Amino acid sequence: MHETQEVRRVRRWRTISEKRRIVELTLEPGASVAEVARAHGMNANQVFKWRRAYERGELIERCAALLPVTVSAVAQSPSEPSMEQQAPIAGGSVHIEIPGVATISIESGADCSVVRQVLESLRK
Repeated sequence: MHETQEVRRVRRWRTISEKRRIVELTLEPGASVAEVARAHGMNANQVFKWRRAYERGELIERCAALLPVTVSAVAQSPSEPSMEQQAPIAGGSVHIEIPGVATISIESGADCSVVRQVLESLRK
């Protein structure tokens, strides 16, 4: 009588960069999702799920990095009072977009402590 051995599959957690690399292999001309998945010991359905996340911009590293910034206001000259000394501007807003993570709009008059908490929560 033969003993049947239970084959237990170990779940492997992959980093965002690994997921991106695997997805990018499937985007090469002539690539097969099934073949790429098999080569990495995984199910093609998982790779298709990652491809959808990739297309939505969700497979991005969440780490501290320099981001491109666009400033759309006139720069303050050295002779003008500092921002803290100036009266609040009647209008204006700041819009921050981190694709796949968050879009934040800060209107004039926003509570500074709330803005700080929101921005610091993005670092986590």
